[in-house]
Amino acid sequence: MGRRAAPRLDRPVVTMVSGTVERIDYLAAKGTVRLTLRADAPLPPRVRVTIDEEDQPPDLAPGAAMTTRARLAPPPAMALPGTYDFARDAWFRGIGGVGKALGPVTVTRPVDATGFEQARNALRGHIATSLPERPAGIAIALATGDQNSVDAEDAEAMRRSGLTHLLSVSGLHIAAVVAVAMWLALKLLALSERLALRFNLVLVAAGVGAAAGVGYTLLTGAQVPTVRSCIAALLVLAGIALGREAISIRLIAVGAIVVLLFRPEALAGASFQMSFAAVTALVALYSSRWGRRMLERRDEGSFARIGRALLAMVLTGLAVEAALIPMALYHFHRAGLYGVAANIAAIPLTTFVIMPAEAGALLLDSIGLGKPLWWVTDVALGALLGLAHWVASARGAVAMLPSMPGWAFGTIIAGGLWLCLWTSRMRLLGLVPALIGAIGAATAPTPDLLITGDGRHLAVVRADGTPMLLRERSGDYIRSVLAESAAFDGDPLPLGDLPGSDCSRDACVAELGDAGRRWRLLAIRSSQRIDWAALTRACAAADIAVADRRLPRGCTPRWLKLDRAALAQSGGVAIFLDDPPRLDTVADRVGDHPWGIGR
Repeated sequence: MGRRAAPRLDRPVVTMVSGTVERIDYLAAKGTVRLTLRADAPLPPRVRVTIDEEDQPPDLAPGAAMTTRARLAPPPAMALPGTYDFARDAWFRGIGGVGKALGPVTVTRPVDATGFEQARNALRGHIATSLPERPAGIAIALATGDQNSVDAEDAEAMRRSGLTHLLSVSGLHIAAVVAVAMWLALKLLALSERLALRFNLVLVAAGVGAAAGVGYTLLTGAQVPTVRSCIAALLVLAGIALGREAISIRLIAVGAIVVLLFRPEALAGASFQMSFAAVTALVALYSSRWGRRMLERRDEGSFARIGRALLAMVLTGLAVEAALIPMALYHFHRAGLYGVAANIAAIPLTTFVIMPAEAGALLLDSIGLGKPLWWVTDVALGALLGLAHWVASARGAVAMLPSMPGWAFGTIIAGGLWLCLWTSRMRLLGLVPALIGAIGAATAPTPDLLITGDGRHLAVVRADGTPMLLRERSGDYIRSVLAESAAFDGDPLPLGDLPGSDCSRDACVAELGDAGRRWRLLAIRSSQRIDWAALTRACAAADIAVADRRLPRGCTPRWLKLDRAALAQSGGVAIFLDDPPRLDTVADRVGDHPWGIGR
């Protein structure tokens, strides 16, 4: 890990930032642009700065040198135990500071628009002008891998309906690109009798498909799922060329090894785990005796063939959902339950209508004839979004879970791997650890109190699971993080609505717990000075005191004091008011890793 270590800020600073643009991400839902810079000294070698979209100079592109005034801070740790650990990802990417521009951006050295990054940005701009805003976001994600262009409501609907995998360029998209490229190459080359007689056109078409897959991977930013899918596609094509069985568990193992050789940290990420889990589940299904007997094509009537194809689609969806649900619950605290039904319609629509229509429109735009296909793309994307919103709004569409215990997740994964790797009836033994892990996950307790690492945001989790927020005007991100950590599918309520609470401009006092044991909470929510005598009396009457400021030594609650100094050591905290009460902290989750709290 040492070879990947990079300097990072140890405290927030306001300074002039100058450097070379490495990457530009457009956050359409927020109206901002995120710049990854190779920064000049004395800043860390790589920083990330967000600017408003309207402030982006027209000549700002990857490779250009720029300068701006910005407020930078160290990469933030996970807000609460079990949430997304941005500090870890930033550490492996070498990002030593993140922040927001406070003034205009000046391009000091423009750059010619060349390379994949510039091609991606040009493609994004072209699609944005060819389609309405909301379908354009989906089309940009399919073409460039940039999910930041997707409208926030649409992205949430895709997540809740189990269709979010369609936005991440992975196996489905690579397979479609390679298959179309091979099909076109075969048809065009077969028009020449000389070529058809002298060359093995299948091998030539496989080479064309490989080139198309590699080009699409580079164009979409070479993310982990895309690289994995591209490697798998290349191995399949090599297997076809050698006359060997192309799709197998060995193929998946080789793909995983190649990815981990270059990005070993990907193993802990949701993207790597979910993409490999889905493909492994499918290979295990189709390579089993039962799967081959039920799903292999054979000489039969039309109705039987259609029925077998529908059965294959349903079983494929069930296998993928079964593999992904534990990982979605572990990483994101939620999983869509109607994904199988939604994917039966969405996958064919995306594979056979949306992607070919979009590719054809982009190709025909070179001669000014792409409008009809853009219309088809618009209609098909509208149908996809309509399906996503309809499924997402259905009652019980999403299963929620608080932070899953690590042992439960590991046990489920071990059982799943046993099921996939064995080919005999021995594989059924994998159901035992999978079931034990599932029981452990389902019985995981919900926290009674959630506190972010800065002490500003706090949620008391009501008996029915509703989080009650200390600051009712908290932003969307904090509200969603607190709701997900409480396993609540809805919008949190203000703490002042909790029976027995008493909130003023400066603080809230609330009664927690059940009839067996009551806990008194004191939460400071004002930056104004509070009378010392009044504050110490309130602390003495409380069991738990929380503040985003440093509380005086005279503030001595009966059990727990979490002020700025304490939270700087612990990070975000989840409190379980059991008997005895216990804490789960971000510092405990991260441990001694170099991106941990206070490092």
